[in-house]
Amino acid sequence: MSLVIGIPKEHRPFEYRVGMTPAGVSILTARGHQCYVESGAGDGSGFPDVDFEKAGARIAYTPDEVFRRADLLLKVQRPTAEEVAWMAEDQMVMSMLMFTSVRESRIRAMQEKRITAIAYELIRDGNVLPVLYPLSQIGGRMCAQIAAQYLQNDKGGKGILLGGIASVPPADVVILGAGVVGTNAAQAFLGLGARVILMDRNLNKLQAAHDRFAGQVTTMVSHDFNLARVCTFADVLVGAVQIPGERAPMIVTREMVRSMRPGSLIIDLSIDQGGCVETSRPTYHDQPTFIAEGVIHYCVPNIPGVVGRTATHAFLNAAWPYIMHIVDQGLDATLQRYPGLQPALILRSGVSTKPAGD
Repeated sequence: MSLVIGIPKEHRPFEYRVGMTPAGVSILTARGHQCYVESGAGDGSGFPDVDFEKAGARIAYTPDEVFRRADLLLKVQRPTAEEVAWMAEDQMVMSMLMFTSVRESRIRAMQEKRITAIAYELIRDGNVLPVLYPLSQIGGRMCAQIAAQYLQNDKGGKGILLGGIASVPPADVVILGAGVVGTNAAQAFLGLGARVILMDRNLNKLQAAHDRFAGQVTTMVSHDFNLARVCTFADVLVGAVQIPGERAPMIVTREMVRSMRPGSLIIDLSIDQGGCVETSRPTYHDQPTFIAEGVIHYCVPNIPGVVGRTATHAFLNAAWPYIMHIVDQGLDATLQRYPGLQPALILRSGVSTKPAGD
């Protein structure tokens, strides 16, 4: 069965990723599928329109044309209200939906159009979230370069060099969450010479981190007493607490933030799921920080979006088997082949697939 696949340009601010590469389009068109790519969709990832045309795609010059024609939409970010309005009935969309922070009105609009929605971030392979995994790696590793910048005086920071030098100690970095994001952040901060404390409530994760970093990272259980204590001396506090499919737990209170020294930095990587710091609120890359209680807050939800080429390749490498199986074999056959896709099927023909009471 031949499908029409739509690859729109991402319309959220500072999102440079794209839902499919020219190489992927080439494979899809060679298998008899039609691909419509919105003009400029790949510019941020280094894929000009001509590359998509050479791969067999048709370039659409208005976004509504892509949305109107497609049987399957391949996106990165969850649809905006305008994009939902462009959608045709009975379409399928695959993207990072983050439904825990989507407005109810937008979900209802998708339900009314009988949309089938697959959330990349919820696809499972055993205990791993394979499509989210590389993006979590990227977000974690970008933390160190962000922190190095915002600890500078000219950015309002404390004037601290992350790694210090001889006779001057390095910065103290506290990372909340020893999952993929947290451990990759720890790796990046260690590489720049910072002193790192990694906190989690899961002792197995802390043991794994201790072994991985050969004791170079200090590990602590993240109960309230320890959280309150580390806030008093942390130069950088990284929130990397996530529960797949749920809102991030709020574990850092305003009082804890108030205890931090002026000019310290909070990077709340949980912000795309609501944030784990009471004083956090979403920001954008053009104005990524604000000050609350004398502390700099960096709360950009789509951090990997500004390394568009790396992030596009990374998540599509992981998503490709699911995309191809759905395109060639259909959704039902793909669910049988990949049972871990079921938790990611948020809507099916407009009907919520979440169990009652979940």
